[in-house]
Amino acid sequence: MIFKTAFHALTTAFKGLSLTVKHLFGARKARQELDITKDNYFDKQDGIATVQYPKVKMPIPEVARYQLEVEIDDCIVCDLCAKACPVDCIAIEAIKSPEAIGKTSDGSIKRLYPAKFDIDMAKCMYCGLCTVVCPTECIVMTNQYDRSSTKLTDLIYGFSDMTDDQVAQRKSEWTKFQAEKEAAKSK
Repeated sequence: MIFKTAFHALTTAFKGLSLTVKHLFGARKARQELDITKDNYFDKQDGIATVQYPKVKMPIPEVARYQLEVEIDDCIVCDLCAKACPVDCIAIEAIKSPEAIGKTSDGSIKRLYPAKFDIDMAKCMYCGLCTVVCPTECIVMTNQYDRSSTKLTDLIYGFSDMTDDQVAQRKSEWTKFQAEKEAAKSK
């Protein structure tokens, strides 16, 4: 029994060591940069197993899901992206406007100001649900994947371009409009 266990230990160690030696000598040739969309991408993986990042970058597929980006001028602040997000990484605060404030690039009428539109990429699970439900397609996934930071708060991206003064002004305009509307009703 002890000989059988010792023999098994030696054969296992030999298999592991032979694999290590094989990779040691196989790493002498550099791995070729291949197009990930080709059918033979996974067949030609000989050579160095790691990519020498940032000098060499892996090719990114066209349908890859990485960093979120928002074109705030096209956003109608409908809040659908925040409702679709399974991890609640999107925080939106909207301010109503008494009248239409403009149009998006697809012709949708904007009636809300984006006082706050923050995406916490530390929480994001890159599912892409927010991009699917957006009616104006203003939120998209980019091909940028290498934004790293030592502080988690640096991964919260704010897309709203309104200042605190503008937010206060828009809120007061809406409050004044509501008061005038109520006063007109009571007459």
